[in-house]
Amino acid sequence: MIVFDLQCSHGHKFEAWFGSSQDYEDQKARRLVSCPVCNDPAVDKAVMAPAVGAKGNRRGARMPTPPSPQGPRSVATMDAGEVAKLQEVMHKLAEVQAQLLENSAWVGDAFADKARAMHYGDAPQESIHGTANVEEAQALVEEGIAVAPLPIPVVPPSERN
Repeated sequence: MIVFDLQCSHGHKFEAWFGSSQDYEDQKARRLVSCPVCNDPAVDKAVMAPAVGAKGNRRGARMPTPPSPQGPRSVATMDAGEVAKLQEVMHKLAEVQAQLLENSAWVGDAFADKARAMHYGDAPQESIHGTANVEEAQALVEEGIAVAPLPIPVVPPSERN
């Protein structure tokens, strides 16, 4: 399996998994790849950061991915009805997330600090979203601060056209 960061012609960025680079190219040619936010089929690979492994002496424990009862599947192995249903679910998920974020303040890299300040009563409670690395998110959870990753990546307001 391979994951690509993709971007539609409207600037929405999202991840998609494929069995191979060829699977991506085949699905794109058959117009099976579309934006989960706006359903735009004009999708291209976005710039991705390279996956660089940790130094041998700095490897942390990794959480295993639970296996699917049916094994991994790519969109290439789905029939048209399954792909349409998946697109519908992703579109609905994007709509729900967008509705939730309408009343949420973007705090960017200050997410962990803002969440902690609200939890300890140093800042007023409000709905926020932003970015946090794995260590920051784990620390928040260990402190009893409720956080959850967004299922669809959010483009920071400063990077929107």
